[in-house]
Amino acid sequence: MTILVEQIPFGSQFDDTKNVHSENNTNELVLDGGFHQPQNDSQNSLFLAPEINSFGHTFRNYDEESERQKGVEEFYRLQHINQTYDFVKKMREEYKKLDKAEMSIWECCELLNDVVDESDPDLDEPQIQHLLQSAEAIRKDYPNEDWLHLTALIHDLGKILLLPKFGELPQWAVVGDTFPVGCAFDESNVHHKYFKDNPDVKNSAYNTKNGVYTEGCGLDNVMMSWGHDDYMCLVAEENGATLPKAGLFIIRYHSFYPLHKENAYTHLMNEQDFENLKWLHVFNKYDLYSKSKVLVDVEEVKPYYLSLIEKYFPAKLRW
Repeated sequence: MTILVEQIPFGSQFDDTKNVHSENNTNELVLDGGFHQPQNDSQNSLFLAPEINSFGHTFRNYDEESERQKGVEEFYRLQHINQTYDFVKKMREEYKKLDKAEMSIWECCELLNDVVDESDPDLDEPQIQHLLQSAEAIRKDYPNEDWLHLTALIHDLGKILLLPKFGELPQWAVVGDTFPVGCAFDESNVHHKYFKDNPDVKNSAYNTKNGVYTEGCGLDNVMMSWGHDDYMCLVAEENGATLPKAGLFIIRYHSFYPLHKENAYTHLMNEQDFENLKWLHVFNKYDLYSKSKVLVDVEEVKPYYLSLIEKYFPAKLRW
C-alpha cells in the first residue's frame, strides 16, 4: 500500500521563498538559490512513498524488536562513544590528502556493489541500488533539475570508506546519522543515551550549547561527525565539481537528521544554510522513502547519468 506525498511545505523559517505568478509560469516556486522548484499538479507525476520499508516496518523506526534493529543500536552505541572532536579532526586531515585512488564517478558507483549499510534500519540492498532509486524518483518529479538527479546518484559514494583500499574504516566511522562535534550533543540524536561515554562530554570546551563555535557561524565552520557525507563533499570540492552550492550542502548534510528532521542545531546556521536547507528538505523525501526491493535496471539508466557526470565532474577524480 502506498500513500501520496504532496510537495513538502516550507516552514516559517523560509519566509524568503518567493511565489511566482506569471502568464507563462504559474506553477513554480523560485528559491533564492535561483533554481525552480516545480509544484506538481498531476497526481500521476508525484513520487509515491510507501508506508513501510523493505522489512515491513515504518521508516527510521529504531525501536522495532528485531535482530537487525539490535545491530543498528549497537552501531549507534559505538558511533556515539567514538566520534570525538579530535577523531574528526584527524580523519579530515588524513582524507583531505585524496591519495587513496584515482577513478571516475561511475567507477565509484560500481564499487558500491560491495557495500551494505549496517546502520540503515530500512534496507539491506547494495548501495548502488539506493543511489539509483533516489535519483530516478527525483528525476520523475524534477525533470529539469539535472544537478539534483546527479546529487542523488552520488550522495552516498563516500561509503567506499568501508572498503580496504580506502582505509576499511569501521561502520561507525562511515555511516549513520551525523551531528556536530565540539559542542553539546543534542537530545534529538538517535540513541542519545550512549553519548554519556563519549570523552567530549566531560570536556568543558566541548559540552556547552555553542562549544567551540559561535552562534550563526555557519555550518561550513562546524566539524561534523566523520563519515561518508563529509568525505564525499570534500572529494567533490577538492576535484573542482561544478554542482551548485545546494548540491554540495545536500551531500554533506543529508544524514544530519537532527537538523532536517528535528530542527536541532539551527543556532549554528547562517542565512545561506537556511536557503540550502530548503533543497535538503526536498531531497530527503526521495533519499528516505525511495528505499525499495524493486531494483533499477542499471544499464538502462547508465547513459543518462554518465552525461550528467561529464557535465559537472572531471573524467577522473582523486579520492
